[in-house]
Amino acid sequence: MATSSEISDRILEAVMARKLEPGSRLGEQQLAMLFDCSRTIVREALTRLAARGIVTVSARRGWYVVEPSQDEAREAFEARRVIETGLIRSTKKVDKSAITRLRSHISRQKAAVKGTDIGARSFLLGDFHVCLAECLGNSLLAETLRDFTARTTLIAMRYQSPEDAAQSCAEHVDIVAALEAGDLRKAEQLMAAHLSTWQVKLQMPGDADPLAKLRQALAPLKGKAQELHTSESSPARKARASRSTYLGEVL
Repeated sequence: MATSSEISDRILEAVMARKLEPGSRLGEQQLAMLFDCSRTIVREALTRLAARGIVTVSARRGWYVVEPSQDEAREAFEARRVIETGLIRSTKKVDKSAITRLRSHISRQKAAVKGTDIGARSFLLGDFHVCLAECLGNSLLAETLRDFTARTTLIAMRYQSPEDAAQSCAEHVDIVAALEAGDLRKAEQLMAAHLSTWQVKLQMPGDADPLAKLRQALAPLKGKAQELHTSESSPARKARASRSTYLGEVL
């Protein structure tokens, strides 16, 4: 029987591996059957994730993975930038064991980038930032970063074009190299640039037409529209034009 903590960790890992998309429904009964536990335990896990901003609940839809808005996207990346650059800035020295662990993580990233498991690749690229926080000696901020990284993964799934994983991994390599050389200022600058790069890659239209899909679906067929134009009498065309203008304003 799984514990609530184990369930929440599994869901978070699935989000970071892009196996759960924004808006994915999380039924209590289905999860209870899957993890062989009570719905009470499932509810505890989901409540914990809700407090961390990963899932939410509504009376109509039940529990589901959050669907980040554009404002939340910007806020999440800004929060990550403040935390991660601040961690590096406050570090005096990175010991050899931390560098060894980071290089091991980089090796797994490189293998995942060359492989075909998109989930493992996505998880490792995000988990690098959590691993870095742990290596810099702040486990509390590491847990906070895990949540923010999961949120930005959801944002990427919703707004971002296919990520260039090789580029992201290469930028991680540069950050670790700067840390190993003791150039913390350069490492901080590289981290800030890295996060900014992927934020810029987000495709977030500022003034998207909320009725675009409906407008396209209800647009008259080309052949049908031409047929109506040639067969209608002048009064009928005027009446239709009036209706069409109104419909266009509504749609």
